[in-house]
Amino acid sequence: MSRQSGSSDVARFWSAAEAVRLDRMRGSGDSCVMASPALARLADPFEAVTRQLTSQIADERVEVAVFAYCDGHGRALGFRHARSGLADAVELPVRRIAIDALAFDAAVVMMAHNHPSGEAWPSRADREVTRRIAAALRVLGVRLHDHVIVAGRRRWSFRGAGLL
Repeated sequence: MSRQSGSSDVARFWSAAEAVRLDRMRGSGDSCVMASPALARLADPFEAVTRQLTSQIADERVEVAVFAYCDGHGRALGFRHARSGLADAVELPVRRIAIDALAFDAAVVMMAHNHPSGEAWPSRADREVTRRIAAALRVLGVRLHDHVIVAGRRRWSFRGAGLL
C-alpha cells in the first residue's frame, strides 16, 4: 500500500513535534528529532542507519542509547538519544520507545548502545531489555530490526547473532 502525502504526513510531523516538546518539558536530557530526508535516499537504508547510530556513540565515555524510527523500507523517520551519565548503564524506558514509534508512525525500530568498558558482548541486562522492547513493539505492530552494541570499533548485533 502506498502512502500519500498530505494530512497523514502533517499529522505524523505534529505527533513527533509533540514528543519533542514533551521531552523538553520533562527536562530529560534526551533528544528526539526528525530524520534528514537525505538519509532516506541511501541505497541500503538499514545498514546506513546502523552505521549512523553506531558512529555517533562509539567514543562516548558514558553509556548512550540511540534509536532510529524507520518506515518499512528502513528509511529513518526520526531518532532519539538517551544519555545516562553512567559508565556502565543507561535506562531504556520501553514506554518512551513505544511512544516515539507511534509518534513517528514507524514500522521498524533500530537501536544501539555503547559499552565504554570496551567489551561489545551483551550483558544479561542487555538481553533482557532487548527482549522486553521487542515484545512491547510487536504488540504495536512495530518490529525491532536490530540492537547493536558498540565498544570502540567493535560491534555485536542481536540480529547478526540470530536473536532478533
